[in-house]
Order: sequence, then structure tokens, then C-alpha cells
Amino acid sequence: MTTHKLTNVYTGKVAHRYGFNTAIDKVAVKGSLYLTETGLEGDECAEMRHHGGPERALHQYPLEHYQYWSEKYGDHVKWAAPGMGENISSEGMTEETVYLGDRFQWGEAIIEVSQPRSPCYKLNQRWGVEAFSVDMQEISRCGWLYRVIKPGMVSVAEPLTLIERVPNAMSLKAVCDIFFGDPLNQQGLELLLQQEKLSDSWMSKVKQRLETNEVENWQFRLQGRDRAI
Repeated sequence: MTTHKLTNVYTGKVAHRYGFNTAIDKVAVKGSLYLTETGLEGDECAEMRHHGGPERALHQYPLEHYQYWSEKYGDHVKWAAPGMGENISSEGMTEETVYLGDRFQWGEAIIEVSQPRSPCYKLNQRWGVEAFSVDMQEISRCGWLYRVIKPGMVSVAEPLTLIERVPNAMSLKAVCDIFFGDPLNQQGLELLLQQEKLSDSWMSKVKQRLETNEVENWQFRLQGRDRAI
């Protein structure tokens, strides 16, 4: 079994920051806390339509990605966790090595990868970088989300242990490369259609694209306004 140590676990409260209400600014939790079916005890979500819920209960972001962003955009801000609003920070787990549907034992809990994170315009405002969300989406350094299979007590001291991977699983990088990078590729969409562990929200978009041969409008999500990138 593959085991991954965590660097930090974070929770946050809703506050008015960066021009909007958000819980993106989180703080480290060193002790044990309860993981419910909708997230960590004490962790809040400002906008439930696009964040949170049973299939987006936890957000994990690779610590090593911050070095990439620092080198690309410079050190005008401190590129450090948990700047993406992540609950789980780790090293050695990336979109290339984590697969859709991967199940991990974490303390008493069991969690399952449900989808990559969909970058949004709030990250642009958080970091002061125009179209940062577009850049993140294009190179698939998005992080990923979990559903909670079994609630329980968890902590940063307890590692993530891979306990199950479905036979036809796709890496999160491969999922992003199709979903974001080649969104009307019929063969790719058919592959995603076979991913039974993909979240309902992403699966509905896959089916819609196959039926209409059109991609849903990304402009508001990525830029916060309806205009071309």
C-alpha cells in the first residue's frame, strides 16, 4: 500500500476578503478533528453552488506547485500553502500520480477522489494575477477534490494510505487534459463517460457535450464576467 505523509491540514471561516466573501484564507490545524460527509469540522464555505457539498468535501493541493507559480509570476506575493484554499497540503502527490476514484484511508475516515478542482476567477483576485485561473486550467495544476466515503477523526499526523484504485482509472492530469484541454474530443469524452467515479457535476457536462457538441460557457467561472478570454 502506498502511503503519503501530509504537510498540513487547514480549515477556514467565511470572511470578506479580496472583494468577495470567501473561506479561502485557512489556518493550520495540528490536532485531531472530525471529518463529516461534507467536510472538516469547523471548515466553512461561502458559496455552496460551486464549492463544497458531498462530492467536493475536501480540497487537496500539491505543495510543490507553489514553487512553479513563484518562478513564473515572481515573488510579489508569498506563494505558499494554503493560498489555493486547500484543506490538505502534501508533497509527492500530483495530478500525474493521483487517479480519479482513488480511495485513501485517512485516520478513521475513508476519502475518494471525485474530480479535479475547477479554477475560478476568485483565484485571480486572491493572487493579483489576471487570468491566473486560465493558466492553472491550461497546465492542469488544479489540485483535486474528495467525497467522504466514511466519516471519522483525522489529523495531519495521520497519512493518506491508498487502499483502492479502480481498474480503468485515469490520472487527474489525463482527465484535465481532456475536460479542459480538448473539451469536444469525442473519443476523450467517451473515456470520461466510462469513469464511474467522476463527480455528478462533471459527468453531466460530459454527457451534455456529447449530446450538443458544445462546451459550456467558462467565461464567468474563469474571469467573473461574460467576455472572451
